[in-house]
Amino acid sequence: MVIEVTNAGPSAVGADLIAIAPAAPGGSELGVSERAVADADPVAIVYREHDPPVAVVAHEPDAEGLRTAAARAVRACRGGGNVAWTLDSTLPVAIDEQVRALAEGAVIGGYDGRRWRSGARPRGVERFVICGCDGALARVADRAAVIARWTNVARELVDAPANVISPSDLSDRAVKFAHLDSEIVDPDRAGLSALAAVGASSPISPRLIVLRHSPPPGPGGSEGRSGGGSEGGPESPRLALVGKAVTFDTGGYFLKPQSDIVRQKADMAGGAAVLAALGAIAELELPLPVIGLVPACENMLSGSAIRPTDVIRTAAGLTVEVINPDAEGRLILADGLWYARREGATHIVDLATLTGAMRAGMGDVYAGVFSPDESWRDAVVQAGNASGDLAWPWPLHPRYRPLIESTVADLRNVAGKGFGFPIVAATFLQQFAGAGPWAHVDMLGPALLDEDRGDAFGRGASGYGVRLLVELATRMSGAGR
Repeated sequence: MVIEVTNAGPSAVGADLIAIAPAAPGGSELGVSERAVADADPVAIVYREHDPPVAVVAHEPDAEGLRTAAARAVRACRGGGNVAWTLDSTLPVAIDEQVRALAEGAVIGGYDGRRWRSGARPRGVERFVICGCDGALARVADRAAVIARWTNVARELVDAPANVISPSDLSDRAVKFAHLDSEIVDPDRAGLSALAAVGASSPISPRLIVLRHSPPPGPGGSEGRSGGGSEGGPESPRLALVGKAVTFDTGGYFLKPQSDIVRQKADMAGGAAVLAALGAIAELELPLPVIGLVPACENMLSGSAIRPTDVIRTAAGLTVEVINPDAEGRLILADGLWYARREGATHIVDLATLTGAMRAGMGDVYAGVFSPDESWRDAVVQAGNASGDLAWPWPLHPRYRPLIESTVADLRNVAGKGFGFPIVAATFLQQFAGAGPWAHVDMLGPALLDEDRGDAFGRGASGYGVRLLVELATRMSGAGR
């Protein structure tokens, strides 16, 4: 979908559908009656004899409301073609924020997750034109469209069935991303023994997918693995993003119940978000070195699967007693976090659909963010909330550490208690995060939506995390939005 901005009115841009808010100026000139305004719940279509129809789209008077309204307008244009939206100067939202939200919502609303149906795919909206807008804001619209398009890439990866996106398929997709250096690491050869142990349960080999965004040296840019500055000077930040990608999780010998196992193609949503965020960061040419690390595997039930009470050695050298083979995500992330520090990362964020308890506690709206560094945790939370990927700070206290003590190894992978599951999981990851700012994002709730929340996404994968990570990297780089 192409996003355009123009000073022209909606009737002058060749639209197949004109979209307008109920209270926006100019409605009467377009033939919008009081009845149509009252019927907009959330959309009412006004048909005109010789002109394109008008969609009256009700929305909340904020950026999220505009994002949702643009998505609804795109979906209301069922025959595809061009949609024109008229800016509403009466809204208490800055014009540039309106443009950003509308562009993002239009691209998100144009996503169609039914790509595995037989027959020709239906025609979608090809052009979304924001009318009554200064052309100088085209840069804002373009940037928002890039981020939304990569969010849709993550949605496609998560929505894909497990026989379409396996660890090998995921890596094949990732290495084709433009403007990024890529590497596929064999966990056995690299000493990533926790990833190797979990992935040994599947006939498809596990792997660590590595993507690197290296901006050219110069003002605002940096190079080198550690990003170190002059001797004695401050170290330039180097951001690492680590994403869990269990492309299908049976739970192993702790086999998941039927109601839960049908959702497990989405257990790679953290990895999908990291890969798509790297794609967006590279396309936006952010002046910040960023590395994406995605441990990818399947957790299957087989003769080579991890057994309860097995002890495995991690890349960091710590041994782990596997009490619960269904708590495998933290095992592969442990190796990913170690690798991130080995690559010279100064700041780390990991994303994972890690604990069902997070979804039980936070629903499908918020992810939880954990970090022993409150300033870094707050930076991640603020980036998420500013981008639309809502996040909430969770505690991480040293008193949780004894819960993962093992009697036969350095650690055990669960506490064996009936409480505190997300915090215990974060505490486990903390043992592998190394020195420097690190944050863990447990995103199980918003990653795959069982029902329409009434926002821009509808049912299915949301691409949660892409917008958060791009916003965080943008703020770290000092680049403008």
